[in-house]
This record gives sequence, C-alpha cells and structure tokens, in this order.
Amino acid sequence: MKQLEVQIMGQSYLLGCPEGGESRLLNAVERVDSAMCKIRDGGKVKARDRIAVLASLNLAFDLSDRPTPVPAPAVATHAPSPSPAATTSTLNHVMGQGEAIASLLQRLDAVLGEDGRLI
Repeated sequence: MKQLEVQIMGQSYLLGCPEGGESRLLNAVERVDSAMCKIRDGGKVKARDRIAVLASLNLAFDLSDRPTPVPAPAVATHAPSPSPAATTSTLNHVMGQGEAIASLLQRLDAVLGEDGRLI
C-alpha cells in the first residue's frame, strides 16, 4: 500500500492508497477539496466538521443521481458464469448502498431539525 500526502481545505492528510490507484485517489481528493471549499467560501458555515458533513452529503447525493450503467450484453467467452451466490452478493451490495444513503439522509434530517436546511 502506497501513502500519499494530500491537502484538503488547507490541511494536510496522509492517505493510504492501493498500488496503481494514485490518480483515482487524487481525483477524489480534488472533488472533496472543491466541495468543501465551495461550502466554506459561501460564508454561512465555518466549522470544518460541519463543512465536511455537508460536502460528503452533497457528493453522495450527486452519486445517487447518476444512472446506473447498464451492463453490455454478455458475449460468449471461455470464462465461467458467476455463481448465483456471487450474483446475489453483488446485488445485495448495490442495494445496500442505497439503503445506506437513505439512512444517512434520515439521520441528517433528524439532526437538522424542522427547517430542513443544510446551510
């Protein structure tokens, strides 16, 4: 595992990264830094932890809006078909992500209270 030092909203972090994943990690850092700086620069929120929560929620919301890519039709190959257990496991994982986002939204709604405003 490789370690990279990055800056997010002016603060340094040392992050672990699998070999070959450096560009993906740096891309993710750029997206998080940009999202956090945009909230901070809006001037309504000052606390770093609240900015991080709002930025992560915005990024998760953006991801949930993206259409799930439809896999290309299977082409006959010599590779064996995945087992039903593996297919079920993958489906449960994908469905669990939606449930996790829904759970996060419910918790944030409870914390934010009646006005429902993030900022």
